[in-house]
Amino acid sequence: MTPLEKIRNLAIIAHVDHGKTTLVDALFKGAHMFRDNQRVQERAMDSNDQERERGITILAKTTSLHWGGYRFNIVDTPGHADFGGEVERVLSMVDSVLLVVDAFDGPMPQTKFVTRKALALGLRPIVVINKVDRPGARPVWSQDQVFDLLIELGATEEQLDFPCVFASAKMGYAMLDMNDASENLDPLFDTIVKHCPHPTGSPDAPLQMLVTLMDWSDFVGQIGIGRIVNGRIKVGETVALVKRDGSIQQHKVTQLYGFEGLSRIQQAEASAGEIVALAGIEDIRVGETIADAASPAALEYVDIDEPTITMMFMVNAGPFAGQDGKFIQSRRIRERLQKELQHNVALRVEDTDSPDSFKVSGRGELHLSVLIESMRREGFELCVSRPEVILHTNEQGEKLEPYEDVTIDIPEAYMGVTMEHMGNRKAEMQDMANEGGRLRLHFKIPSRGLIGFRNEFMTDTRGEGLIHSLFSHYGPHKGELVGRKNGVLISMETCEAVGFALMNLEERGVIFIQPGTKCYEGMIVGEHARENDLVVNVAKAKKLSNMRSSGSDEATRITPPREHTLEQALEYIEADELVEVTPNFIRMRKRVLDTNERKKSEKRSDA
Repeated sequence: MTPLEKIRNLAIIAHVDHGKTTLVDALFKGAHMFRDNQRVQERAMDSNDQERERGITILAKTTSLHWGGYRFNIVDTPGHADFGGEVERVLSMVDSVLLVVDAFDGPMPQTKFVTRKALALGLRPIVVINKVDRPGARPVWSQDQVFDLLIELGATEEQLDFPCVFASAKMGYAMLDMNDASENLDPLFDTIVKHCPHPTGSPDAPLQMLVTLMDWSDFVGQIGIGRIVNGRIKVGETVALVKRDGSIQQHKVTQLYGFEGLSRIQQAEASAGEIVALAGIEDIRVGETIADAASPAALEYVDIDEPTITMMFMVNAGPFAGQDGKFIQSRRIRERLQKELQHNVALRVEDTDSPDSFKVSGRGELHLSVLIESMRREGFELCVSRPEVILHTNEQGEKLEPYEDVTIDIPEAYMGVTMEHMGNRKAEMQDMANEGGRLRLHFKIPSRGLIGFRNEFMTDTRGEGLIHSLFSHYGPHKGELVGRKNGVLISMETCEAVGFALMNLEERGVIFIQPGTKCYEGMIVGEHARENDLVVNVAKAKKLSNMRSSGSDEATRITPPREHTLEQALEYIEADELVEVTPNFIRMRKRVLDTNERKKSEKRSDA
């Protein structure tokens, strides 16, 4: 076991895409964790399939490395505010944070989010200005911006006196001054050893360990991960599990693991200051304390911010239900959601009046869409509704809704259309800056206004715009917002789409499906050019005749369809529509599939 004075526990926090996971890769190489000829994939800590595909960190993960006789326990955290629940928990495990900031962009909105949490816990940041080799990099300016940010967030004098390291994680070097010459990350390791305090606590005190992360193994079942605050823990000994409600259970530790690089190493014993994973406790949950069996005492748990977005998860009741997925019953969906609750602490699941639907609340659209994507990959079929914000009521009876801080980065040419659409969504501009021909705009906007905006924004800016948002506060309800401007094209029957019919429908709007796509009555097949919905026949074939005429044998030419990803579909639909999610298909449909029934329900709602 490593002595307490030689342990350094720290978390890496940053805005998305500022290089956290790449920096962990560089630290592995700098500490010679791998053989010279060992093949190691990029972003080694992003082990989840969705993390690799999306290029973001979703789950907080723990690793450990040795350098210069010291043991560094490092936690890689997500940058998206949607996964802030992961960040808030793991900060209680560490004694300092590496705040990674892009040398060109400076601190961005989600840097603000995670830094506020770290400062509130009294952690002193070590600032790493990353990507100093990037063209147009402004490392000294970025350092000044970090200082301004910490003042804004109410940092103490000690926190404002932060050490700063300039680095290029991709190239694998770090330096204390931009004029220094460096070929490795030793200056960063030295800074961590000097400025990150070693863990407090006593190995001889009664055992206390707070569970902050969860994992699952098919061989040993539930695994709880956390930092031992006091005492020692051994394989085979009996410990007390102090639940959140104060009840106490006795359990036996069957397996104990330490972290080494990308692997878990079995060990017989661990003591205060170490971050470990243990098995043998079936009903373990995040926020519970593993304590000494003779004198159990609970540790304080950091409360997680409440969810702001809610959606309905429903059993797929469409005509194609069960044709694609393995799990379609409400019982299966409920079990899967309950399993998710064990480790996804920012999620909330509630039953509704219907046994076939569940109200699921989370931090944002991305938070919930990652869960939906995981479920469809596991073989689930379900229907989900449009995301809606969670409203609160204050003591005076006023309705309050969540607001977001939005940062938009666009070329100057797209300023007019962006301002117009943000104005339509009740956004208020806070400030504007021109940085090298690109505008950086800051807005306060109701969270409702962002639902469905990102697709529109990317189209308006031809894919050149960047948008980042962060939950700000609950404020006065802004009233009705402008919804989707266009209606949709709806299939009139169960059929297979024909190219000739789709070609003729192009003048009616934008098509979403390919020829040969199986459709059903009530399924959305395109966007209407006008405001109303239109029921169309996508199976209308070309009439055959024995007469030859000019143009009758022309080839069918179809514009490529506008296909939607899961996030785009969730943003696109309106309140009377659903997204049908199966392992191989994402379809949009009306809640009421039958055309006549839909018209009746519309008349009733108008009345």
